[in-house]
Amino acid sequence: MKILVTGSEGNIGQVLVPYLRSQGHSVRGIDVVQNFKDGYLTVDINNGADLINSFYSFLPDVVFHLAAMVSRVTCESSPCTAVKTNLYGTENIIQLCRQVNAKLIFFSTSEVYGNIGGVLSEDRTDLQPNNFYGLSKLIGEQLVKYDVENGLDAIIVRPFMFYHEDETIGDHRSAMIRFVTSLLKKERITVHTGSLRSWMHLDDAVVVLENLCYISGFQLLNIGSNCVYSMERIARIICEQLDLKYEDCVTESPLPEKMTLQKIPSLEKQYEFTEYLCKICIEEGITRIIAKLKDKRW
Repeated sequence: MKILVTGSEGNIGQVLVPYLRSQGHSVRGIDVVQNFKDGYLTVDINNGADLINSFYSFLPDVVFHLAAMVSRVTCESSPCTAVKTNLYGTENIIQLCRQVNAKLIFFSTSEVYGNIGGVLSEDRTDLQPNNFYGLSKLIGEQLVKYDVENGLDAIIVRPFMFYHEDETIGDHRSAMIRFVTSLLKKERITVHTGSLRSWMHLDDAVVVLENLCYISGFQLLNIGSNCVYSMERIARIICEQLDLKYEDCVTESPLPEKMTLQKIPSLEKQYEFTEYLCKICIEEGITRIIAKLKDKRW
């Protein structure tokens, strides 16, 4: 297949693009990051003129739409930019997918559920996003669904806590990366008590995502793993692997505002359509992160 990936230089895209190519697909990446390499164009999804060229010169069969303003903190601090990218930019992608008859795989987020509790299944109607990131993605889902009614071939995915050892290091990245980085720098970490998460290593996630290219008709799918751990347990595993004492390194704190306490996905539809069981357990994923970062000079 010919597959176009928006946001190809981000944490998911940098793992997804090479995996798709390894499966024999012809892949073009686009992102706002200025770069010069084969199979890549520097494109802002908010710029329709540049997008037209990237679509019509390639004519993709499938478009993975990853490009977005992400993270709770970033979107809260820049809501207008979040709206422009996550809604206006997404609408540009939707209309071009319709024009070239490409299947759209739209990346939403598990943040659309908010703090409604319980198992988060795709058929729940009581969604209550409690931050601007989740809200903008939920509205993005509605844009996709509207055009599905008008002929768009699309799948909406709600990712649950993807992580990878090659993730960008930063304050707003996954807790896995932040915890390991801080502890290697001899800094205390803050753990939000009562917080539960489903964690999925990106090497597993990209296998599931590639399988979505072959699904017929509209679907809304959670993408995640059955590895549901408390943040206390994650921190303890990291401390154990670093030979550190939990009490000396961790400050426990209640969850801040505009964050989701528990993310426990229903994965029945994911398994129904892909039949894939995750292979990388939490302990192995943490081991990979530590091995990648331990020799850096902080």
